[in-house]
Amino acid sequence: MQSFPELVQTGSMSLSRREVLFMAAGAAACGSREPEAGPLIESIEQETIWRGRDGQGDGTWFHPRACRIPGEPDVLTMAVQTISGSDVFGPVHVSFSEDAGRVWRKPMPIPGLGRKTLADGMEEGVCDTVPSYHPPTGSVLFMGWNVYYRDGKLTRPSEQRWPVYVVNKADGEWTEPKKLEWDDPEATAIYGSNCSQRVLLPDGDFLVPLTFGPLGREDRMVTTVRCSFDGESLAIKERGNSLSLAVKRGLLEPSIVHWGGRYWMTIRAEDDHGYLSTSDDGLRWAEQQPWTWDDGEPLTMSTTQQHWVDHSDGLFLVYTRRDDSNVNVMRWRSPLWIAQVDPEKRCLIRATEQVAIPLKGDGVNDADNVARMGNFHPVNANQWETLITVGETIPSKAYAGDTLLARIRWSRPNTLA
Repeated sequence: MQSFPELVQTGSMSLSRREVLFMAAGAAACGSREPEAGPLIESIEQETIWRGRDGQGDGTWFHPRACRIPGEPDVLTMAVQTISGSDVFGPVHVSFSEDAGRVWRKPMPIPGLGRKTLADGMEEGVCDTVPSYHPPTGSVLFMGWNVYYRDGKLTRPSEQRWPVYVVNKADGEWTEPKKLEWDDPEATAIYGSNCSQRVLLPDGDFLVPLTFGPLGREDRMVTTVRCSFDGESLAIKERGNSLSLAVKRGLLEPSIVHWGGRYWMTIRAEDDHGYLSTSDDGLRWAEQQPWTWDDGEPLTMSTTQQHWVDHSDGLFLVYTRRDDSNVNVMRWRSPLWIAQVDPEKRCLIRATEQVAIPLKGDGVNDADNVARMGNFHPVNANQWETLITVGETIPSKAYAGDTLLARIRWSRPNTLA
């Protein structure tokens, strides 16, 4: 089994042991200050992490999701995996950057997060993995969920699926993969925290959002669970109330953030909306409401996740939506937009919207050749920069695509980073 120190030596740079070991750091207090004059976002620039469109390298690196490990220097740790078809993923890998995401090491397999063949010949893998740094133990929790394949194709997408996680401990060792156990009677068919942003609580517990459903019911619900974590094992202690929407597959892929003294949840749905809910304690959630602009007009979204960008002076949402430029792109999954949240009205401020990563191609007349970008993730790289990482897929080119990064530069320091 490869340790963290061994993995980071495989690239073109080398790190000292002091730089590699995870360093404990107190969880940042989440809240807002009185905003200063001028826009918070100074600029957004796009960069390419790995090229996949031209067929070079190890394939198309997808699901890029990173967390920051405080140190000297800080280290960004990112989970990635290849994609070769619709929801057909290779083993989960890990990559590292020591310069705020400008250079990334060659991805290396994470022990225990590959594929295995089951007794009936079906293959089981892991996908949608998100890492979280845990300051009290100096470890990184990598959590996705299981996925099944037969004859190279996705099978059983909504049955017997649950969170699967491994931990990279402070000493560099990897734990064996484990299932997050949950015996809730409403989650007998499926439950997961795939692609989701979670919250580290002041006492070291994790607040984890879940989508779930019982056998015999198509539409899923969402909630949050409070989990203890000792640096090796994650265990559910308490669950919140359920939110539901009886349309197609219901509510999916919730992500949460703590900002301004309140917990915020954004939710994917399949009724041409995305949804928002808030909570004072992270467990008791208000009824969800569709995302709207500040003039009350709802955004038109289609079964695609949204994620949070939190700055000490403002909260932002990253999302996809219908636009004149992408009317024929599947689920309008390009471009990626970002807009600031009005915390009082609980809506998006239309005047702040801008493109984080632009559409590439013709989304009206040649949508099959447009790179889709529906799976993405933000990370605060430092007080002055936040990154959004995303993997492109172009189905007409055997799902080839580049792995991209949007670098947000702030006009004022982000004390939450």
